Amino acid sequence: MMKYILILAVMLVAVLTYSSFSSLVKAESSAKTAVARAALPLGQAIDFGSSPKVIDTPLTMTTRDALDVLIGSLSDGEEKNKALSTIVDTRDVRLAWILTDLMRFPTSREFGRELTQSMNALLGKQLEGFDTWGKAVNRLMAWDIPAPPDYLNYKRQIFTSVIPAWTPLFSPGAIDWRHVTWGGVGIDARAFGKTEQSCNCIPASDNPEVSDVDGAGWLSNNATVFGVSINGEHRAYPRRIMEVREMVNDTLGGRSLGIPYCTLCGSAQAWFTDQLPAGVERPVLRTSGLLIRSNKVMYDLVTQSVFDTFLGTAVTGPLAQQGIQLKQASVVTTSWGAWKKAHPETTVLVERLALGRDFDFRSGRDANGPIFPIGNVDPRLAAQEDVLGVVTSAGTPIAFHVPSLIAALDAGDAVEFDGVKVVLDGGGVRAFDSQGGDLGTHQAFWFAWSQFHIGTKLWPDS
Repeated sequence: MMKYILILAVMLVAVLTYSSFSSLVKAESSAKTAVARAALPLGQAIDFGSSPKVIDTPLTMTTRDALDVLIGSLSDGEEKNKALSTIVDTRDVRLAWILTDLMRFPTSREFGRELTQSMNALLGKQLEGFDTWGKAVNRLMAWDIPAPPDYLNYKRQIFTSVIPAWTPLFSPGAIDWRHVTWGGVGIDARAFGKTEQSCNCIPASDNPEVSDVDGAGWLSNNATVFGVSINGEHRAYPRRIMEVREMVNDTLGGRSLGIPYCTLCGSAQAWFTDQLPAGVERPVLRTSGLLIRSNKVMYDLVTQSVFDTFLGTAVTGPLAQQGIQLKQASVVTTSWGAWKKAHPETTVLVERLALGRDFDFRSGRDANGPIFPIGNVDPRLAAQEDVLGVVTSAGTPIAFHVPSLIAALDAGDAVEFDGVKVVLDGGGVRAFDSQGGDLGTHQAFWFAWSQFHIGTKLWPDS
């Protein structure tokens, strides 16, 4: 019983920390951020200082014993403080990754302070004030500090001691576990078709109820929707609903789709979950409650395989072993008024799926930049500029700056770049190759697109 009480306490402390973060960031930086963005049309590289010296040696038995003490119990005490001293004495900055993982689940304020002091000692920095965890992780990412030996094993123990259902997800694969953290919510492990059941999670929707245009009087013309067109059928997914659900498993135009929306990345995507190799059951995509570089980590409920949400690639589990790469359909970000005018036969998700909620993270919690660690940002644009992400037929990633794109297309200018033609569709934009093939595009914040497509081309290139 005591263990479960401690688990609940950990989750409460972390959730309160997460909630406080967004409100404090908004209050402290909204005005200066607005001025900075107006004055600096381009992004700005962050100076995290010089990286500490990294040693490359196996962990000693003494160090491993200290880690076992730190991780093996959710309670605090003198033994943990001694273990932290042992960790600091190693001067092994790789161990800071494990300390920051522990900081994500503080069992008490006092232990959180002890972790922060120990982490500062390892980094050789005095990180103070609010969100020392985020400041530390940003530096570890920017410096590209390697993980310590057996890191996945240690990380699995820390995370699954709080949410045991994560256990099968923490497996080896093509995923950088250093960059994975907790987003502050539980895992959605409900069976397919059971999404009406309540959960301590971000609740996906399977086979959501839809209406025609006449049945959508609740939706204002200027409301943002994500439009998807498959085989002549059109459907609008209102952002108001996707802010709440973040994941929809649907069927449109005779095709099965998994549609994740990452509020933190400003990105709605549509992945085909059918026409896979023989013997592969349709993946049921769910939100894990984990993040990687501020992007939601989705997983397949059927096989417990983790997917790279941004790339549609299975990175762990049976589907990764089979090399499953989902194909992408285009998502058009636009207004309901423009979408229904262009596609009067469209269907749209019904209001009850919003669960009575009506909020916009983009103009609230996420208004002033990423609230989770992402390391450094490609300085060619500000972190949260909107881009249309395209991967060409040749595999070249391109980001089209959306405000510039809309301005050019509205003026009647043709936009063609590197074999890609971008056109207006229902008030939004989509891209085609030289043969007229839909390239499966979506919008996202610049920081997200550029960190998952390092070295991406940018239009306009000035």
